[in-house]
Amino acid sequence: MTCPRLEEPEPQYDGLVPAPVCLIVNPSAGGGKAGRVAQEVERALREHGLEVGRVDTRDLSHARELAEEGARAGETVVVLSGDGMIGVVADVLRHFPGALLGVLPGGRGNDLARVLGIPQDPVAACAVIADGVPRAMDLGEVGGCAEVEQKAEPVQLGTAQAVAHGQAFVGIASAGFDSVANRIANEAPASLGNFVYAYGALRALASWRPARFEIELDPPGERLSFTAYTVGACNSKTYGGGMRAAPDAMLDDGLLEVVVLESIGKLAFLTKILPKVFKGTHVELPSVHVFRAAEVEISADRPFTMYADGDPIGELPVRVRAVHGAVSVLVPAGETVRDSAFSSPPLPSPAAVDGAAAPVAESTESSTDR
Repeated sequence: MTCPRLEEPEPQYDGLVPAPVCLIVNPSAGGGKAGRVAQEVERALREHGLEVGRVDTRDLSHARELAEEGARAGETVVVLSGDGMIGVVADVLRHFPGALLGVLPGGRGNDLARVLGIPQDPVAACAVIADGVPRAMDLGEVGGCAEVEQKAEPVQLGTAQAVAHGQAFVGIASAGFDSVANRIANEAPASLGNFVYAYGALRALASWRPARFEIELDPPGERLSFTAYTVGACNSKTYGGGMRAAPDAMLDDGLLEVVVLESIGKLAFLTKILPKVFKGTHVELPSVHVFRAAEVEISADRPFTMYADGDPIGELPVRVRAVHGAVSVLVPAGETVRDSAFSSPPLPSPAAVDGAAAPVAESTESSTDR
C-alpha cells in the first residue's frame, strides 16, 4: 500500500499538479530530532500545496518497502532522516526509472543536504521539495558484482536484495581509522550532537595503530599499497557533519575520489590533518593522496568494517564503484546550488515536461509480492 493520507480538501493550483509526496520519517534520526519536527514538516509541505502521506519507519527494511511502494505509485519519495537512510532509499529508487528523491535534513551530519545546497532547517527545506529542480545524481555502491551492469540481472527489492547488486550510498565510504571512529560515534550519546564526530575521532586516535592497505584502481588496474589511517571512496565531498574529505568530488561525473591518508604521527594527525579537513585543504599535504576511478578495490592487513554515510556497509576486502546518474534528486532552483557539486546543468523541471503526476515505469528489477 502507498503512504496513507489524511482526508483534506484538495488544494487548488493555478498551474500544474505536482506529484504526491511519500514522506518517510526516521523518528530516531538526529537523536530524535526528525521525529520531533515531523509534524511541522508535514504541515509545511501541505502549505506548499503538496499532497502528503507520512509514514514513520520501523527500521531500514521498512524504509525500503515504503520507498518501493512510493516509487511504484509515482510519488515523490521524500526522506526526513540522516544520510544513512537517505542512501538506503536511494538504493531502492535507482531501480525505478523516473523516480524522484527529496531530501530533508533530519540527522546529525546531514552532509548530502549541505552539498546540495538544501537548507539545514528541515522546515525551510520543504520549499525545495515544492519548487526545486531534479538533477541526476551518482551513487556509490559497495560490494556489487563488477562484471554486470546495473540493470543486467534481476534482483529482488525490499528486504531481499540479491548479491548481483551491492548496497548503494550517497556520500563517502571509508575504512580503517574511520571504521573505529564511526563505531564510537554511533555508540555515543545523542546529546553530543555534531560534536559526536570529533569525539569519535579523538577516542579512536588514542588506541589507533597503523594498518597496511592495498587499493586497485579500475580493476584490473594499477595496484598501490600504503601504510595509512584511512582509505575513502568518495561519491560526494563531505562527511562527518561538514568535513570536506574530498573537496573536488562531483555528484554527476561517474567517478569516485579515492582518498588515502598515509600514516603520520598522532600529534601531526591531530594538529595538521584534522583542522584542515573541515576546509578541504588537507588534500594539499604530502601525506594525503587523491586518485580518481570509476571503481576501486580496497583490502587491508587486518579486518575492518567499511562505513558509508555513518552506517556499516561491508567488510574489507570490498569493491566500490560509482553508479553514474543512478537517481534523480530535488535541489534548489537558481544559483544557490553552484557549489561545483554537479558538473552538468539541471534536468528540465518536471512541470515543463508533463503537467500531471503519473506512475513511474516499473522497476527494471523483479520484485516479489508482499
